[in-house]
Amino acid sequence: MNLPDKKTIEDLLKQVSKEEILPRFLQTGYEIKDDGSLLTEADLATDQRIQQTLASLYPDIAFLSEEMPLATQQWLLKEEPLLWCLDPLDGTSNFAAGIPLFATSLALISRGEVVMGFTYDPIRDEMFSAVKRQGAWLNGTRLECQSSGFTLDNAIAIVDLKRLSPALAQRILTQPPYKSQRNLGSCVLEWAWMAANRGHLYLHGGMKLWDLAAGTLILQEAGGYACTLDNESVFKPAMEARSVVISPDKQLFQQWQNYLFSCLNSS
Repeated sequence: MNLPDKKTIEDLLKQVSKEEILPRFLQTGYEIKDDGSLLTEADLATDQRIQQTLASLYPDIAFLSEEMPLATQQWLLKEEPLLWCLDPLDGTSNFAAGIPLFATSLALISRGEVVMGFTYDPIRDEMFSAVKRQGAWLNGTRLECQSSGFTLDNAIAIVDLKRLSPALAQRILTQPPYKSQRNLGSCVLEWAWMAANRGHLYLHGGMKLWDLAAGTLILQEAGGYACTLDNESVFKPAMEARSVVISPDKQLFQQWQNYLFSCLNSS
């Protein structure tokens, strides 16, 4: 299969983000969707612009976005062998609150597997990208996950507590195995930062397809480690939420898994 041109997609995401997202940052209001998440004018404008441009460049590739109805998303996953998956603005709550941590993320799914992934942070002008079996990059420099030299008890974790089960969240709050924790509020950036060795551990209780599609490939091609809390592969071409456990460091990943699985087994 001939994949779309990587630079063409990177240039598209950069241009649209700079023209549709950045001018609206600190300038636009929001509305609340039925699921309680936020939606801004920037989400919709970015979604529409990228969808239209991809359709003109690659008319044979179908398109799935966060902003589509669930029934349409499910039909596309079932029927289309080649599919773009877009999160036009991940970190919308940050965007609406004036916190400069958000990004646009796009993945190409071919017959149930991610073959290209892109995450663009317009605030820092950072383009994270990956092509299956070819590697991952940050602004053209190869990404390679590395051993940190840290042990679990002095590691820095990125954790989204609100999407974990109450029992596991309480255990982590009262008996954290690491030194300190953070939360960026943008799933796609958190995947990308793990691939870039920014932080040691990661945990999220439930991501949607567009939150994880590009990130799974970027981390995989960088040499990082990920699984669900059920010890399964994170990516699955389906609409149900998936839990995420990550580390760029193999030894820390194994220690992190052991801690989490022991918590789950004892609850």
